[in-house]
Amino acid sequence: MRSFDHSAKIVAIAGAIALGSMLATGAPVRAQEGAPLTATQSKLMALENAWGQAEEHGDAKTLNGLLDGELVYVRYDGTVWNRGKYLASLKEPGAHEDQAVNEAMSVHVFGETAIVTGIYRVKGVEKGKAYARRERYIDTWVNRDGAWVCVASQVTLITR
Repeated sequence: MRSFDHSAKIVAIAGAIALGSMLATGAPVRAQEGAPLTATQSKLMALENAWGQAEEHGDAKTLNGLLDGELVYVRYDGTVWNRGKYLASLKEPGAHEDQAVNEAMSVHVFGETAIVTGIYRVKGVEKGKAYARRERYIDTWVNRDGAWVCVASQVTLITR
C-alpha cells in the first residue's frame, strides 16, 4: 500500500501534468458538460494521467499503488489480465511505450466508487513491433481507506 506522502506526491505531479495536458490539447476541464470538476473528479483525472505516465516510464512501483491487487483488466484484444500480468508486461523485452495521453475524460462518482471513461492515445513497441492506437476505456475506481485504487479496466480499440 502506498504511503500518504507517496500518494500525495503522485497526485500533485499528475495534477500538474493533467492540467498542462488538458490546456495544451484542448481536452475538457469539466467532468460533464457544463459542470465544474469536484475535488474528487480532479483527483481521479490526475490518477488516470499518473497511470499513463507511469506506464510510459515503466514505473511499476507507482502502478502497483494505483491498481488494486484484485485488478481485472480487459485488454483491447479481449484478453483478461490481473495486476501481476499487467505489471509483468512492463518488463517484457522488446516492449515499451513512447507516448501515453488521455483525452476526453469523464468522471462519474457514486459515493466511494467512481467510473472514468476516456480515450487513451498510445504509441510504442509490443512484441518487437511498433504500434499507434487509440483506445476507448472505462475504469472503475474504489476509495479504500482514503486512497483511490482502480479495481477494473476495460479497453476497446478504436478502429476508425
